[in-house]
Amino acid sequence: MAEIWTPLKLLAWTQDYFAKKSVDSPRLTAELLLAHALGCDRVRLYLDFEKPIQEPELATFRALVKRRADGEPTAYLLGKREFFGRSFAVSPAVLVPRPETEALVEVALAALPAEGPASVLDLCTGSGAIAVSVALGRPGTRVVATDVSEEALLVARANAEKLGAVVEFAHGDLWAAVHAGDRFDVIASNPPYIPSGELAGLSREVRREPCIALDGGPEGLDVLRRVVAGAPSRLAPGGVLAVELHEGHAERVVALCREAGFEHSEGRKDLAGLPRYVVARMAGRPTGL
Repeated sequence: MAEIWTPLKLLAWTQDYFAKKSVDSPRLTAELLLAHALGCDRVRLYLDFEKPIQEPELATFRALVKRRADGEPTAYLLGKREFFGRSFAVSPAVLVPRPETEALVEVALAALPAEGPASVLDLCTGSGAIAVSVALGRPGTRVVATDVSEEALLVARANAEKLGAVVEFAHGDLWAAVHAGDRFDVIASNPPYIPSGELAGLSREVRREPCIALDGGPEGLDVLRRVVAGAPSRLAPGGVLAVELHEGHAERVVALCREAGFEHSEGRKDLAGLPRYVVARMAGRPTGL
């Protein structure tokens, strides 16, 4: 007689299996994958915890468990990731949005007027998480998002459409994608910033993400230098640049901002207490920062 699997029994087995495979958050991951396989939410798993699971659903779940145990990120398996209170579609073409990056959205929203015309540029948009979140937070703001990857822009456009955000998307390498006459009140960017030599030491899950979105060159500063150098000529008076970066680079990027002509620049820490961002401001009218 075939063994009968219920949600409770399956979760217990999978949690133990994931723990042995060093999968992060084994119980939560098991719940997310099982809910996805069954087409329900996690609460339903416990409401129907003794309900037998049928073989087609079991087969779907087994395949997801194997892929996750082999190192495929949970977000890619689910095809989505939560960011700033919304669900964003993701695929192997884009970096998985992290909670740390939400701080860039918060900086942008704080720097923008509650009403009235304003403009924001999101460089290296990836899934579009920053651009879409800002556009929805300030509906009257013009938001432009660029990426060098056409595949990433397809994902970003789909997210904007699904969530009802008005965003202009442009394909190109950093400033090459931006019209020469455009000036922005805020420029936000989560560029590739991992030093090339550190890529091999990243977790197997992160190594599944697009290298183009991770590799920042030998020092990890190749793209950041270009972002900082080009930002002053693209910012309006009093405009703000906010970038995410490697925890070891904050002081150097602050110095780069000063050399580029920013009136003020400072490093800021993430929730773990690591220096994760630099926020810089041009001279001119005051902002909300």
